[in-house]
Amino acid sequence: MSPSEPGAITVPTVDELAQELLLIQQSAPRRVAIIGTRNLPLTHQQLVEMLSYALVLSGNQVVTSGGANGTNMAAMRGAQRANPDRLEIILPQTIGQQPAEVQDLLIGIKHIHEYPERRTMTLADASKLCNHEIIDRCQQIICFLYHTSHTLLESVNYAKEHRKIVTSFYLD
Repeated sequence: MSPSEPGAITVPTVDELAQELLLIQQSAPRRVAIIGTRNLPLTHQQLVEMLSYALVLSGNQVVTSGGANGTNMAAMRGAQRANPDRLEIILPQTIGQQPAEVQDLLIGIKHIHEYPERRTMTLADASKLCNHEIIDRCQQIICFLYHTSHTLLESVNYAKEHRKIVTSFYLD
């Protein structure tokens, strides 16, 4: 299948990614959501952390969720290092339901939203609601996912339907 055929997946070039980063940097400060898989290799976690750090340093607000290792935790670490006041965390459920390492990262964060009423929901259902809330609060969404990440694929479609700027990084 050639890239011009319907249904073909196009991979952005380094120049396209550089142009997108330049657009992000030149724009007025935004609320940028960073969401994604927990199954993120260490090198990708470092990239997400660096991206989050750079977004905050350039005046943006980063919005993410909780979650054990992976995208959200890396986004939290980067934003905290740059300026914790520019980080907003929307949890799918409660702080107490987060893994210990996430609870440790949440110490000192001013902007945390938790939902005790979702305590009995499955994590998948609570995460779907959480991702929608994150998307609703932001102008731009950056998502790290696999083609089999059903909740994240649905979130990307939700963001597109709501006319958000969406950047998806497929890891497979």
